[in-house]
Amino acid sequence: MSHINHFSHGALTPLLAYLMSVVGSLLGLILTARARSAQGASRYRWLAGGALAIGGTGIWVMHFIAMMGFDVNSEIRFSVGLTAVSAVVAVGVVYGGLHVVSQGDGFPRLLAGGLLAGTGVGAMHYLGMFAMSMSGNLTYDPVMVALSVLIAIVAATVALWFTLKVEGPLATTGAALMMGVAVTGMHYTGMYALSVTPGDNVPSGASAMDFLLPLIAGISLITVGLLLAILLSPSAREMREDSELLERLQQRRTTPAMPPQPAPQRRPDGDDLFTPRR
Repeated sequence: MSHINHFSHGALTPLLAYLMSVVGSLLGLILTARARSAQGASRYRWLAGGALAIGGTGIWVMHFIAMMGFDVNSEIRFSVGLTAVSAVVAVGVVYGGLHVVSQGDGFPRLLAGGLLAGTGVGAMHYLGMFAMSMSGNLTYDPVMVALSVLIAIVAATVALWFTLKVEGPLATTGAALMMGVAVTGMHYTGMYALSVTPGDNVPSGASAMDFLLPLIAGISLITVGLLLAILLSPSAREMREDSELLERLQQRRTTPAMPPQPAPQRRPDGDDLFTPRR
């Protein structure tokens, strides 16, 4: 069995992975807070932005950075196609979970969204692992695999609950810090399920460094774009106030106007006809 080192660069890769997970989670929580106050197509655009931040930056990028510290005393290469598919899966399952819970309140919807997102994140992780190519043969401990998927489901459920309930800068930051712990914990639990036995396979695919420059450029563009979207758009409070104002205006349009009341008839002496004489 080959020696596996998950921290070949020391604490650098786990700290950077955790930082990216927190940044992605924080952006995602802010974007989904906007989605709660939006209506129609705008709501789904905000949800898509939240899924891109949480699934793309908070989960997939975290996974890739953590993999930079993985070493088995053998050259490691990655299938570009499978790695790209794993990124699409990460964003897609998070969007699916957000869409499910955005349709209404209740524990069943939250659980369904958490199961969808959590199992999808687990699939993304092991798809990314399957994309690795090295001279050894990979085997997995089924108990640790099941534990990592369970952690992913719990983490996804809690994260979706945060997107529904958390408001305010301090609460949102605290939630993002907790989400970062859960996501990185799931990743390293899944990594410890892996065992490598020596083999004579010839590694194929792209090296980790081939992904580094596009990854940094992609993260920068996504982060800047999402931040600009947040800065240039109304706040969640302003969106709620606008929504309430539009709702009141709509109610006024649909409420039938009261017919005008006839003026009271008067007697020649000036008293109303319906007013008894004293």
